[in-house]
Amino acid sequence: MTTPRRNRVDLHCHSARSDGVLEPRTLLDAMRRWGLHVASVTDHDTLAGYRELRAAGLTSGTPRLLAGVEINCLAPDMTGRPDGELHVLGIGVDPDDAEFEAVLAGQRAARQERAAEMVERLRAIGMPIDDALPEALGSGVVAPGRPHIARALVAAGFAESVDDAMRRILSPGAPAYVPRRGIGPRDAIEAIRRAGGVASLAHFREAPERRYLIARLMAWGLGALEVYYASFDEPTVSRMARFAAGLGLLATGGSDYHGDTWTYAQAQAATHVPDEVAGRLLAALALD
Repeated sequence: MTTPRRNRVDLHCHSARSDGVLEPRTLLDAMRRWGLHVASVTDHDTLAGYRELRAAGLTSGTPRLLAGVEINCLAPDMTGRPDGELHVLGIGVDPDDAEFEAVLAGQRAARQERAAEMVERLRAIGMPIDDALPEALGSGVVAPGRPHIARALVAAGFAESVDDAMRRILSPGAPAYVPRRGIGPRDAIEAIRRAGGVASLAHFREAPERRYLIARLMAWGLGALEVYYASFDEPTVSRMARFAAGLGLLATGGSDYHGDTWTYAQAQAATHVPDEVAGRLLAALALD
């Protein structure tokens, strides 16, 4: 998608505390070099990266950094997708909310169990990754996921790329796929709201065709829809924006940067989130 200006807002990206490749400080440095004004590190099921930056006194100044998280929710009766998942972003949550942290801790425990089962399945089919896994996980990962397993498969010579590993070995129907365990979208949305955040449905391009699903999520407290996303073309963005506005949902947007295939600057060059998106979100969070 051609971007009409340099992007200044990224409300969806990942650090090495979940399945990104950059340490939180390195990611923040990349944000500052690019010139972001408002950002949120939305690691899967953990606020560890944000807390680390806050403890180092790095969350003030530019960009304005909001505590965020991405929760992969189980919704097999709602999605029609092979993995049965919906992804919900919690943006602007209270990083010190003990109840919310307990929810995330449960999600992380389920991730650990799932990862262990995938490793065991890989051993059983002749693809052991035990030697490659420590480097793929790194020293600071608190929320392991399939991308870590995929990187280990590449390092061990069983796949050509992360995408290849995910497609052939780790996706639904593939030999080492293990279904996710965890909470559903209602529990995730309600937990995000109790923690003071805005719940946004992430990268769900089917939203305009799934009005009943979106209505159910809104009844549970969904407040936003990810309209601006690096891989959405202009017609998709326009369609999503009209749909969100028609329902009174906030628009959010971001790069969903992980770092396996491009740099942070390259991800931003492919992302366009209007400045007013951040302004409306901050107003909704009473932070403007």
